Amino acid sequence: MSEAIGAYDLVIRGQRILTTAGIAAREVGIRDGIIVAIEPLGNGLTGNEVIELADDETLIPGLVDTHVHVNEPGRTEWEGFASATRAAAAGGVTTIIDMPLNSIPPTTTVDGLEQKRVVAKDQAFVDVGFWGGAIPGNKGDLRPLHDEGVFGFKCFLLHSGVDEFPHLDADEMEEDMAELKSFDSLMIVHAEDSHAIDRAPHPGGDHYETFLASRPRGAENKAIAEVIERARWTGARAHILHLSSSDALPMIASAKRDGVNLTVETCPHYLTLMAEEIPDGATAYKCCPPIREASNRELLWKGLQDGTIDCIVSDHSPSTLDLKDLENGDFAVAWGGVSSLQLGLSLIWTEARHRGIPLEQVVSWMAEKPAALARLHNKGQLALGYDADFSIFAPDEAFVVDVTKLKHKNPITPYDGRPLAGVVRKTYLRGTPIDGQNPGGKLLRRGNV
Repeated sequence: MSEAIGAYDLVIRGQRILTTAGIAAREVGIRDGIIVAIEPLGNGLTGNEVIELADDETLIPGLVDTHVHVNEPGRTEWEGFASATRAAAAGGVTTIIDMPLNSIPPTTTVDGLEQKRVVAKDQAFVDVGFWGGAIPGNKGDLRPLHDEGVFGFKCFLLHSGVDEFPHLDADEMEEDMAELKSFDSLMIVHAEDSHAIDRAPHPGGDHYETFLASRPRGAENKAIAEVIERARWTGARAHILHLSSSDALPMIASAKRDGVNLTVETCPHYLTLMAEEIPDGATAYKCCPPIREASNRELLWKGLQDGTIDCIVSDHSPSTLDLKDLENGDFAVAWGGVSSLQLGLSLIWTEARHRGIPLEQVVSWMAEKPAALARLHNKGQLALGYDADFSIFAPDEAFVVDVTKLKHKNPITPYDGRPLAGVVRKTYLRGTPIDGQNPGGKLLRRGNV
């Protein structure tokens, strides 16, 4: 049944609209930034504005990236809210959740959270939420941060890379997990074991294989085992960040079968790159845990397909060019982090289509599942009552990555020059196109979304 002219603020019509029932020919009606109608194509919804998708375009929900280091305030020369959220929008990401470290101060107190919100509020082109941090001595800050709206708490089981965010040992993590369980929050963990890394070879020099040996799978496996057991004992919700070791998949699958409240993410760099192809001195590829071998990569894809791994997020961890030690290419000295916030969808789609994995599955891993992790109940799907966050995606259009055209602040990424499939043509936040000039993003609080 069609309604009067201008019944909706915006109507989008197309043959390929990714709904909760798959890709179908639909008309979508949006009012006040919310999806309020999804009808079969031809029903004649009317809007103040109507967009007709081209034959090569698919409407997909806005991606949700729950692992982004924005670094502002304090290290804004590394990245800032304006540049990071522009990059997100250009890649079809409409919601990010900012990590609690690499900014100064870190988000380990309510005051630290407020300082972030003050600088973010007029600069965000997409919606932004915040993780809190769990460090030695801040157990008393966890509940106040939760009440102020953080989505959960991040901890490290080894040195974080920055001195102002110290790591927990496993007993401290367990104590904090028990605290988080009391108000049903989530502990997200950088799981590498510091003792195993202390015993590993030193990473000096420009050979990637030397660096890889310095961050062995065993360090990850041992730490993940600790997370699983402490989550089992406390009953707390736990999440493994940036899984790179495929060795850990059987014990993760076993823990999930046992009912341990565990989720797991991996990242585009672990799914698209491989250690065997990393050139000497190419420190753009350095991240922790590291990019591992081709055989490991194949098993991570299997883990995604069988549901052992829940979601794919960027772990966008940028720095200035000098911190990447480009002159010497020393993997021991260079900052560890891959910049890929703008490229995630195209990276994963390019790999997935080679494997016969459909776009609907890719978007589930990158939108619906991260939204569920953060309990963002109105994000990550094109469905009635959800925010009208979406992008117009051309899955068959190809492009070559040009680092000088990416929106993040420092022009370095291991993907420079890489041919990819899938172009984000336009991104919308609550039914409004993101123009990169007028910041329309909201700061999200847990429970208010």
